[in-house]
Amino acid sequence: MELRQLAVVVAVAEEGGFTAAAQRLRTVQSTVSTVVRALERDLGTPLFHRTTHRVVLTPAGEAFVPAARAALQAAEQARAAVSPVSGRVRVGVGPGLLADLPRVLTGLRQAHPGVAVEVRCGPWKSDVDIMLTLAGETEKTLPAPGAGVTLLTAEELVLVTAHGGGQSPPEPSSLSLVDFPPGWAVRRAVDRAFPGRRTTLEVDDLTVAAGLVEAGFADCVLPASAAARFPRLTVRRFEHPPPWQLAAVRCGDGSPAVAALLAQLGGRPSRSGRV
Repeated sequence: MELRQLAVVVAVAEEGGFTAAAQRLRTVQSTVSTVVRALERDLGTPLFHRTTHRVVLTPAGEAFVPAARAALQAAEQARAAVSPVSGRVRVGVGPGLLADLPRVLTGLRQAHPGVAVEVRCGPWKSDVDIMLTLAGETEKTLPAPGAGVTLLTAEELVLVTAHGGGQSPPEPSSLSLVDFPPGWAVRRAVDRAFPGRRTTLEVDDLTVAAGLVEAGFADCVLPASAAARFPRLTVRRFEHPPPWQLAAVRCGDGSPAVAALLAQLGGRPSRSGRV
């Protein structure tokens, strides 16, 4: 039994499904399913009941998951006990840009309790160490010649709706959509991907947007990782999925604390330094 297997099972239990767990773990659904099946064979009992619409824990799973969480926490504490990384990282984040920021910061705290993070919302500021932005917009935010770019995990924009059915959604130009204010990164990405769509209402909160979708008011286009936060909604992929990729623009070479945060974000440096 490996820690990675425990982490996968906990992710499936907490996210309520294999697809959402894969997005959280930044992997593919087939990998998550394979890891869970291998662990279930090793344990000799199923951990999940799998149905068409949801995944729920079996009695064995209910007993296993708390113990798995405790083991993962103990491993993080052991790693943190010998971690030399400390310091403060100032992060600039545009509104609605990184839906899973709480998970990222929790992982950073568990791995490196000596690292403190300040999160500042809004456009580029010269006094931040990292600015999160859309890949493709980094030229606007590079503050100095010493700055660098780290690409974060690529995903896609999807349609979230209260209605199921169909392999792909209709053309967005025929849909009535909940949208976000023009300053939001997701709004800019959707504007580029679907310039002919009709906007029914603009809101400045992901949870409010999801509530309107669930109520049947309208559909919404979101990054897949943001859509995964709302398992009660139906996610439908476009036939030609528009890409969604974030980048972290950093000043100078970066401290060990900055490197630790970038690792939690799942980044990889851009060879050119620009995207």
